[in-house]
Amino acid sequence: MNTHEKLIELVQDFDTAMLITKTDDGGLDARPMAIAEATDDGQLWFVTNRNSGKIAELMLDRDVAVTMQGSNKFVTLSGQCRVTDDRAKLEQLWKEAWKVWFPEGKNDPNITLLRVEPERGEYWDNSGFTGINYLLRAGKAYVQGERAETDENINASVSL
Repeated sequence: MNTHEKLIELVQDFDTAMLITKTDDGGLDARPMAIAEATDDGQLWFVTNRNSGKIAELMLDRDVAVTMQGSNKFVTLSGQCRVTDDRAKLEQLWKEAWKVWFPEGKNDPNITLLRVEPERGEYWDNSGFTGINYLLRAGKAYVQGERAETDENINASVSL
């Protein structure tokens, strides 16, 4: 598996992410978001309220970062985020649990979609056999007074 495929596979393991936007004064604003869909080409889809602060921030600057963290897996993406009112896509993605935020369901006038088009990403994966292998190498490096090396199974930067 190449690094691009591994990054996409890791992204698809997550159901929530932190979406980070730029504020009008140049600061950063992060909030947890449920991932509606992670596509095979790396795009992320989120559902949000069209009156939220993130929409105003995205109108000023579409550059975003997205971070995901599990017990032994970490991913970060950066790219452009677009607001879209694609009703067919919303119909495809709709989950009944979202009625907590949108009481009128998928026809709620306040619902809109965010599509993140990543340009690059990075992952760190210390899960499963990859993690065990790294622990063995790290232990050996420690005993020998050396730095533990990682490979693309553990960490890689990827252009998307």
